[in-house]
Amino acid sequence: MRLAGSCHCRAVVFRLEVPAPVPFQRCYCTICRKTAGSGGFAINIGGLAETLEIEGDGAAHLGTYRARLADGTESAAERRFCTRCGCHLWLWHPRWPALIHPHAGAIDTELPEPPERVHMMLGSRAGWAAPEPGPGDRCFDAYPEESLADWHARHDL
Repeated sequence: MRLAGSCHCRAVVFRLEVPAPVPFQRCYCTICRKTAGSGGFAINIGGLAETLEIEGDGAAHLGTYRARLADGTESAAERRFCTRCGCHLWLWHPRWPALIHPHAGAIDTELPEPPERVHMMLGSRAGWAAPEPGPGDRCFDAYPEESLADWHARHDL
């Protein structure tokens, strides 16, 4: 599926191919919560890095943030954001260089409704960010073992 996305001020407009487009995984970790805001969690999608296209001079408005980890080191993951409006757009990690993880909140294309949700990293959630799991939702204190691709395959998506 081809998705279009943008920041709030539209200085950065992008498109990419996404074989796993259903926004099912809510991450409550401290980094996602603080960089992406929303309901106390971030929702990532799995896209193909080689298909990323940034419109016009949008790349000139991209900033990169590498989070500080609990042990004081810097994360290898690159969190890209708009330097004009501060909107978090996507994450890229050198461990999985073929993937870009755009935040569902930055996507302008209508996304499919997930048949279930995965609430992950609940062990580090803020107390006020209480998960509201629905019927069939799965909850994890850390990362689940099932990948984005495996989840989509299990649901025939």
